[in-house]
Amino acid sequence: MKNALTRTLGALVLTGMTIGALVAWTPSSVSAASQEVIEQILVKVNGDIITKTELEQRQIATLQRMKADVSPESLQNDAQLRKMLSEITPKILVDAIDELLLVQLGREKGLRLTDEMFNRWLANLRKEQNLEDEAKFQGALKQEGMTIADLRRNVERTFLTQEIQRSEVGSKLQITEEEARQYYQLHKEEFVEPSTVTLREILIEVPATTQQGQAGVNVAKDDQAAEKAAEVRKRISGGEDFAKVATEVSAAASKANGGLIGPIQVSELSPALQQLLEKMKPGDVTEPIRTARGYQLLKLETFKATAPQAFDSVRDVVADRVYSERQRVEVQRFLNRVRGQAIIVWKNDELKKAYDQYVAAQQSGSPGN
Repeated sequence: MKNALTRTLGALVLTGMTIGALVAWTPSSVSAASQEVIEQILVKVNGDIITKTELEQRQIATLQRMKADVSPESLQNDAQLRKMLSEITPKILVDAIDELLLVQLGREKGLRLTDEMFNRWLANLRKEQNLEDEAKFQGALKQEGMTIADLRRNVERTFLTQEIQRSEVGSKLQITEEEARQYYQLHKEEFVEPSTVTLREILIEVPATTQQGQAGVNVAKDDQAAEKAAEVRKRISGGEDFAKVATEVSAAASKANGGLIGPIQVSELSPALQQLLEKMKPGDVTEPIRTARGYQLLKLETFKATAPQAFDSVRDVVADRVYSERQRVEVQRFLNRVRGQAIIVWKNDELKKAYDQYVAAQQSGSPGN
């Protein structure tokens, strides 16, 4: 998909068919038939450059992340691709410039990713991704269109940006008890114990049959299992202990615990089962329910309704939420200041316009600007 996107973007750039932010990438004096591969500088940030190739790579990476929500056909349709690019490119530009500014700050402060740090990170990555075999690792790099040097540059950029955000913003944030309590009061609906049920089950299995290589169900055996399930329910209705009967006749693995299953979050159950349980009270037993394996009887042992969590029990979670929100706001303020001090020289007016509009909208929505 990446190569297809690269070709598509490249073709649109060369023919001038992309959004305005892409129109000026190819000098009008050079015909599409006689293109020379010349790297184009889109913007200079304190002397460092962002090129057409880098922007294309970021666009492709963004579209790759969106692929679950993007139909393959839309990537072959020029109009739809232009629309997607018009939506994602302004943020890509802002993120690229912000990242470059943070990297520059990191280098000014003498921060660097050492060989030891990178090798330790790489060893962990290869272990987590099951890429300890060198051939598999090199294959994964090739699939991503990367070299080990590319990977290191990406890791170093991430390291520098995170360190600057931590040192300039994160390390200076202090969350008070009062702030945490205020957040809790305003967002109580986010801190609740989910509704849960504890059940007991009995499964009367229907043996599967195979005819002419096809799996199926013998009708007679199905009827026998249904009759047995009905008899078991009569025994329980007559006063026999559900757990004891489950241990005796159930084909489910839970028979070892008297059929006990749970507690289970109600939201994890099927809608049909949720509706069934809503009509029951603890101690009730369902009629036999046909499942993929056979006939199941369920007894509702306990039902715990959704309930708010006390502040003291979620204090750390609340503090983390407040910290994350404050950090997001303060990082944005910090980036606004850094941008304001930077020398940004644009080589493309359409890109500059898209960037300025996005930044203006971003700042208008940020507190304290």
